[in-house]
Amino acid sequence: MGFFSALFGKTDNSQLTEVIKNNAFLVDVRTPAEFSAGSVKGAVNIPLDKISVQLAKFENKKNTVVFCRSGNRSAQAKRILEHHGFQNIINGATLQNVNKAVNE
Repeated sequence: MGFFSALFGKTDNSQLTEVIKNNAFLVDVRTPAEFSAGSVKGAVNIPLDKISVQLAKFENKKNTVVFCRSGNRSAQAKRILEHHGFQNIINGATLQNVNKAVNE
């Protein structure tokens, strides 16, 4: 088990791939500058520090996948959203991990 897997839990890519195929709401929680340098096709940018004030964007979503550069900010975003009562939030961890799942 890798360092980040030990810290943030192993990402279940089969579940990730499945929810993405079913039109999950893809949310890149990196900064706008990081997002503008490239992201996952179809993802929206809601930076981690804006999650709490943009909760309305998460309403009525069947599944939401949050991701970032290393998995740290996405783990925080998942906790924030679950604290506010949102369910079916998946930590996609890294941009590369989610991009791989999108292209499977």
